[in-house]
Amino acid sequence: MKTIPETDADFLCDIQAPCFQLLTPDEVQLIRASKTQVLFRKGENLTKQGTFATYIMFIMSGFVKQYVEGDGVHNYNLRISQAGEFLGISSVFTEDTFSYSTIALAETRVFLIEKIAIAKVARQNGSFAFNIIKRHCEQSATLYDAVRNLMYKQMNGRIADALLYLSSDQFAALDIFNHLSRKDIADFAGLSTETAVKLLKSFEKDGIIALNEKNIVILNRAALQKISQTG
Repeated sequence: MKTIPETDADFLCDIQAPCFQLLTPDEVQLIRASKTQVLFRKGENLTKQGTFATYIMFIMSGFVKQYVEGDGVHNYNLRISQAGEFLGISSVFTEDTFSYSTIALAETRVFLIEKIAIAKVARQNGSFAFNIIKRHCEQSATLYDAVRNLMYKQMNGRIADALLYLSSDQFAALDIFNHLSRKDIADFAGLSTETAVKLLKSFEKDGIIALNEKNIVILNRAALQKISQTG
């Protein structure tokens, strides 16, 4: 982790995101005075589940894996967060600790913003607050989908869901599979690594995907979607 001061050539002077364009000049000044710019290298944790949260994060560049820690061996991957997204929003309104961990999958630049400043702006700026709540609800919907899949889908359906999610258009520019291990993919499906590898090889044998070292190419998306629906 590297803190980037304003005198650094790599410093980004402002947060260019639609929600921050809704702020008044005084609110912009408050956020600017309450933020610190930090660079996380690949493999470094941005947040740690259960640790005290005095700030939230806004991702400027890069992308991270968001996950719930389990028994020390098994985790459950929730989603991939990338530029333009917040981390730790729930700590502003309901909790004093981070409810999940995140780890950088590539070099990632973030703004750490004191959550007391975000809370103050949200109380006085309805449009900004609406945008924040909307983002939080979208993340919650992802969590509910994950819980439903774990409860009701069999292993084939869960690995199909993971592949459909990771190969979706939102990650098209990230070359995402080359940044994930087979354990990462297994953790998106709530499976053991061994089971996930066997299922991937079975999908390859059926001509649904192609495996090339870490990379996974989707050859028959319709077949994956059918497995997801019937799984």
